[in-house]
Amino acid sequence: MPPLPARRRVAVVGTGAIVSGSHLPALRAHADRTELVAAVDVDQDRLDQFRELAGGEVAGHTSVDAMLEAVRPDLVLIGTPPSLHREQTVAALKAGAWVLCEKPLTLSLAEYDEIAAAEEASGAYASVVFQHRYGSGAVHAGELIASGELGAPLVAHCQTTWHRDAAYYAVPWRGKWSTEGGGPTMGHGIHQYDLLLHLLGPWTEVRAMAARLVHDTESEDVSTALVRFANGALATVVNSVLSPDEVSRIRIDCADATVELTHLYGHRNDDWVYTPAPHVASERTAAWRTPAADVPSSHTAQLGALLDAYDNGVRPPNSGPEARATLEFAAALYKAAFTGGPVHAGEIGPGDPFYPSMHGEHPDWAPKESA
Repeated sequence: MPPLPARRRVAVVGTGAIVSGSHLPALRAHADRTELVAAVDVDQDRLDQFRELAGGEVAGHTSVDAMLEAVRPDLVLIGTPPSLHREQTVAALKAGAWVLCEKPLTLSLAEYDEIAAAEEASGAYASVVFQHRYGSGAVHAGELIASGELGAPLVAHCQTTWHRDAAYYAVPWRGKWSTEGGGPTMGHGIHQYDLLLHLLGPWTEVRAMAARLVHDTESEDVSTALVRFANGALATVVNSVLSPDEVSRIRIDCADATVELTHLYGHRNDDWVYTPAPHVASERTAAWRTPAADVPSSHTAQLGALLDAYDNGVRPPNSGPEARATLEFAAALYKAAFTGGPVHAGEIGPGDPFYPSMHGEHPDWAPKESA
C-alpha cells in the first residue's frame, strides 16, 4: 500500500467563536490528517483561552507575519473580521501556505483579484468557507440536477430570512462597508445563494432592490433579486435580517420534480424533500432517495474536501473562478439594486465603480467619508 499523506501543519488566525466553535471541531475530526501548531489573535487573553481549549503544543502569536515566519504552516484557517481577510490571505499565500478563509473572502472583486494574483505567484490556493455545499444532501441534489434526472431546472427560490437586533450591529465592524463589505447580501444570504449557484450553474442577468428598513447601518438590511440562469431557469433571491421567523430555504422546480431544502444554519439529509411531477412513474423516484450516509453540511466536511485536494496537488473547491463567481453575483446584485438597471455576468471589471467596492460610490449608499 502507498504511504499515507503526511499530517498537514495548520495555523488559525482569529480565535473567536467561529474558530473555536467550527474550525477547531473540524480539525479534531481530521486529527489523523492535521496538526494544529499555531494560533494568532491580537487579544492576548482570548488567545490564551483558545490555546488552553485546543490543548497540545499550540504556539501563540499576536502577529500573522511573525507566525508565518516562525511556524511555516501548510494550511492557514482565517476567522477574523472581513476587512482583514485579503491582507491575511495574501500574506499566507506568499509564505507558501494554503488558506481556508471565512466568508466573504474579500470585500470586493478588486480585492479578490489580488488574491488570485497571489495564488498564481505562490502556487498555493485560497478557499472560502461555503460549507452548505458539502452535506451529503447537497451533493446528492447536485448530482440529480446535473444528470438531468429531475428534468430541466425551471423556477427557483432562494431565501435567507434571519433576524438580527440592534445589539448585533453594535459590534463596531458590522454594518459598515469598509469592514463588513455589505449587509445580509454579503454576510448572511451568501451561503444560500452560493448553494443555489452551485446547483443551477452560471447566471446571466440580475435585477434587484435593496433597502435599509430598520437598522441604522451604512449597508442594507434587506435585498431581493430576480435572476436569469444560463440554462434558462428564473429565480428569486431574498436576503433579510428583519425576519422574526428565521429560515433558510432553497426550492428548485424542475420539469419532473421539485427539490426543496429547508433549514436554518446547517442541513442534513432529512432537510431535503423531493416531490415528483404527476407524470413521473413511482419506480423512477427510487433513485431520488437520500443517500444512506448522512453527512451534515459543516466545516468538517469542507475541510475534508480541501485536504483531499491538498493530498492530490489540485485546486481545492470553493477557490479560484468558482469562488469569484459567488462574489461577482453579490456585486451584481448591489449594482442592480443601487442603479435600478439589469446587470449581466462579466460586466463588472476594472473601471466599473462596483469593482473596487460593493457600494459603487453610489451617493445614497456610499459611506460619508467616501461619497
